[in-house]
Amino acid sequence: MSVTVRFCGASRTVTGSCYLFETRTGRFLVDCGLFQGQKTLKELNYGAFPFQPADIDAVLLTHAHIDHSGLLPKLVRHGFAGRIHATRGTIDLCSYMLPDAGSIQESEVLTLNRRNVARGRKAIVPIYTQADAIAALQSFTPVEYEKWIDVIPGVRARYWNAGHLLGSASIEIECADGAASKQSIRILASGDIGPDAKLLQPDPDAPSGFDYVISEATYGDRERPATTPAERRARLAGEVRDAATRKGALLIPAFAVERTQELIVDLVDLMEHSHIPSAPIFLDSPLAIRATEVFRNHAESLDPEVDVQRLLNSSLLRFTETVEESKAIAKLTGFHIVIAASGMCDAGRIRHHLRNWLWNARGTVLLVGFQARGTLGRFLVDGATAVRIQGNEIKVAATIRTIDDYSGHADGGTGAMDCGTPPDQARPVSGAWRGTRHRRPRRTCFRTHHPCVPGVSAAARRHLRTVSQRAGAARGRPPPTAGAGSRR
Repeated sequence: MSVTVRFCGASRTVTGSCYLFETRTGRFLVDCGLFQGQKTLKELNYGAFPFQPADIDAVLLTHAHIDHSGLLPKLVRHGFAGRIHATRGTIDLCSYMLPDAGSIQESEVLTLNRRNVARGRKAIVPIYTQADAIAALQSFTPVEYEKWIDVIPGVRARYWNAGHLLGSASIEIECADGAASKQSIRILASGDIGPDAKLLQPDPDAPSGFDYVISEATYGDRERPATTPAERRARLAGEVRDAATRKGALLIPAFAVERTQELIVDLVDLMEHSHIPSAPIFLDSPLAIRATEVFRNHAESLDPEVDVQRLLNSSLLRFTETVEESKAIAKLTGFHIVIAASGMCDAGRIRHHLRNWLWNARGTVLLVGFQARGTLGRFLVDGATAVRIQGNEIKVAATIRTIDDYSGHADGGTGAMDCGTPPDQARPVSGAWRGTRHRRPRRTCFRTHHPCVPGVSAAARRHLRTVSQRAGAARGRPPPTAGAGSRR
C-alpha cells in the first residue's frame, strides 16, 4: 500500500507537531499542534493550513501538550468534521488546556489590537477563541492503550504508553491494501517520548519491527548524565536551600501540566523529610490547579510508588486561582516558592512575578525545562542583563539557575528508538536542528456552549459548563440548556 507522509510542523523546529498521512482511501493527521517560540514561528499559527481541513478524515492525537494539540480548535473551525482519537487522560487534560489557550489568545490579541490602533495598524483576530476550543472538544473520542481502532478504511492504529505525560502515547499505525495484497506497512509515530525512570510515569512501551519510525528528536543531539530519583531530589534540594539563604522569592516557571505536578511531589516530599526549609508553595496558575485535579483523578495510572493523592493535597500548597490572590503574593517579603506558567516565561502569571523580582538580588529564578530560542526563558539562560516584560525594561539582578532533571523527553543516549527499525527508515522530527530555518512542509513516501464531550470526566464537564456560561454572559448570550447543541 502506498502511503505518503507530509510533515506540516515540527520539521527543523521543536513545536507545531502535525503529520499528514495520505493513502488511497483517505487522509488523517497525527497531531495538530501550535507553533511556539520565535515570532516568525508564532506567525505560522495565523496562516492557512497546508491542506484543506474538510478533506481530513480523522486525527490521531499523541498527547495534550499545546505544541501537539493547540491548533485542533482552528482545524475544527475551518471545516474538519471527523473524530479526534485520544486517550482518556489526554481528553481530560485537553478539556482544560484548549479552552485556556483560546482565552489566552483572545486576551493577547485584545492587548495587541489596542497598540495597533494607536500605531495606525490593522486589527488582528485570534487564532481561535475559547468558544472554538470548547466546540472542538465535541470531536474527541476516547481510546484505550494497546487496543486496535479503525482510522479510515485499510488503516488501523494502536496506542502505546509513551511515558512522557499523563495520557501520552506513541501510535502504531498499520496500513493494508485489503484484498489487493496481504502486505501491510507498519509505522510508529512516537509522539514525545519520556526518559527512563521519569517521575510519575511508567517507562515508554511499544512493539518492534516497524517498517518506518517517525521519532521525536528534541534532545536527540545530546546525552544527559544518568540520574536517579534520589540524585534529582538532592539537586533540587540544593537549589532550594541556596535560594532560601537570599531570603526572597524562588520563582519556578513551569509548564502547568506534568512538570508542575512533578515539582510539587518532590518539593513536598523534601519539606516533609526536613531536607529543605518549610515554606509556602504557591501554585499560581488556574490551569495548573485544574491539571492537578486531573492528576488526582488519574492517580491509579501513575507510578504506584508515589503517593500522588497525599502529596498533591499537602497543607504546604497554596492554590491562588483568582487575580487578587495572585497579586497578594507580591506583598510577601521572606522566602517563599512560586510555581507558575508558562515554562518558557512567554506568557502567564510568571511574567508578573518576574517583573516584581528580576531586579531584586534577593530573588531566584529556577528554570527546570527546555527554553526555546526567542523566549524570555532562553534570554535569561543565556545571561541577559536586562529583559523587556510587558513593555518595560527590567534589569536582571536575581540569581538565574537551571536544572535539567525534570525533562519530559528522552535524549540521544536512551533506547527510545530501539524498535528494530533500520536507521535509514527512521525519520527524526521535533529536533533542535542547528543552523537551519523553518521550511515549507516536506513529503516522504513510505456548536455548543457545554458539549457532552465523549470520554471527559464529570469534573472536566462541570468546568466546561462554567467556562461556557461565563463566556456566554460576557457576550450577552443566554445560558445553555441541558443537552444542547451536539455537533452530530
